Amino acid sequence: MAGKSTAAGTRAATRAAMPAASRAGAGQRRGAPAGAADRVVCQTPTPGKQPVRIEAWKYEAVRDALLRLIPLEGARRRGAQGLAFSELPALVWQALSPEDRAQLGSASWYTTTVKLDLEVKGRLRRLPGTPQRLVRTAA
Repeated sequence: MAGKSTAAGTRAATRAAMPAASRAGAGQRRGAPAGAADRVVCQTPTPGKQPVRIEAWKYEAVRDALLRLIPLEGARRRGAQGLAFSELPALVWQALSPEDRAQLGSASWYTTTVKLDLEVKGRLRRLPGTPQRLVRTAA
């Protein structure tokens, strides 16, 4: 259909309109060396699901925010143990620097991906019951 633009077409047009200096670092954290593509493999506890690879700076920023926000096992927050998973994306978004927010992408997707990896590594644990609540382990 003529006149309709696709998301990919819009991104390409936006990218073409960017100054060359901005395009060179598009998708990379500011201050990262040009061409830096360090990635972290994020595991999932779901059997049969393949791990995903995300940029290391994104993993580290979201991981650090999660580990600061989620209380240690045994600690209580507002009378309840742990932190509700539904609250995490907004809290992580607020905990990130404006620069990181501008370049992260979907806070919800990255929060979920890093949370699952930290569960596999034993750094976070789900509490029984619903809604899903999380605690940080001593590991």
